[in-house]
Amino acid sequence: MNIPSADWVNPLIQLLEAVQLAVLRLLSWAGLAGTSEGQPAWPWTVRLTGENLLIDLGQARRLAWTLGLLALAFIVLLLALLWRRRRWWLIATVPLLLLIAPRPDAGVLLAPAQPTSFHRSPTGFSAASISQGRALYAQHCVACHGADGRGGPLASAQPVWPPNLSGPLLWRRADGDVLWRILHGTHDRRGHATMPAFADSLDAQDAWALIDFMKANAAGQSLRATGAWAQPVALPGTTVRCDGRAPRALSSWRGQRVRIVLADASSALPVEDPRLATVVVRTAPRLPSTPAADCEVDDAELRDALALIAGSDALPGLQLIADRDGWLRARSGPGQAAWSEDDLICRTDLAPRAAERAPASDGLGALIARIDAEPVRFVKGGFAH
Repeated sequence: MNIPSADWVNPLIQLLEAVQLAVLRLLSWAGLAGTSEGQPAWPWTVRLTGENLLIDLGQARRLAWTLGLLALAFIVLLLALLWRRRRWWLIATVPLLLLIAPRPDAGVLLAPAQPTSFHRSPTGFSAASISQGRALYAQHCVACHGADGRGGPLASAQPVWPPNLSGPLLWRRADGDVLWRILHGTHDRRGHATMPAFADSLDAQDAWALIDFMKANAAGQSLRATGAWAQPVALPGTTVRCDGRAPRALSSWRGQRVRIVLADASSALPVEDPRLATVVVRTAPRLPSTPAADCEVDDAELRDALALIAGSDALPGLQLIADRDGWLRARSGPGQAAWSEDDLICRTDLAPRAAERAPASDGLGALIARIDAEPVRFVKGGFAH
């Protein structure tokens, strides 16, 4: 992945998010914030936003300088409390620091906020949630947004064309803002509805499931269009049964690399590799004559979720690798002989790989080394990698 030269914006966006979350939690603890959909509600109509800083790096620099000078002013005040002999000299520098601090444009730094803007999804991006969201999307959304998220048969009849759900929108927008729009609709500047509200027919759990499905669907659409996941997608959660042990959550392998192997009734399984935890997902019940894997899943919802994310219905023989943080990073197609670095598809560099590169003797080892060397650097509203 090519990290943009302005990747310093990501920590700045994280700082804005962390400060606002801390304020919200403090208000909630003090009983000064209400609740919305079961979580503390943001009490103001605006919030500090990082999304616009990606577009206007000049304003991002101004904000960084301002925060730095404010931090310096705070340190000077602390020194003034400790150093009595120089106290007034130190205090006199504080207004100067505040005077020279650049002032970012409020129109760039502030964005409209909803009570749910800082809500967090409780679903864990599970296969069951994605499946629930798929059914709800087909019932309530597909006519306007389309199966691919780019617009359906009723899109042209809407006041404005529905947003493209197959691109980076869902990774840029705060999940809580998307939740609010699903439940309460959207409006233009004149207050006219541009998308209906679904609060009467959907609850918060339904809306979170819709968001999970839309992310999984967008990942598959990205893979079909570009051959890569330009936005990172997590390995869906489910329960795995391992031989002779109690069932465990797929997420319990966090901290290890995980290889997902989709196998039909008679598929030959890959040789176990100590560098990976291998989980076999059966697309059909295993034949008695077929050796069982150590860890297997027979879960139709997980199969459907993986097919959606991988952008393919040809599942037997498909393999996916998730990194130690649970992000899906690589894909091997049915019938592919061996892994190589070219199978790394979670990346922002969408250019074709160099064909002249000689294949490594250990293709899987080279791929793992690249995954470890290029970890996902995902910040909501920031650069994706």
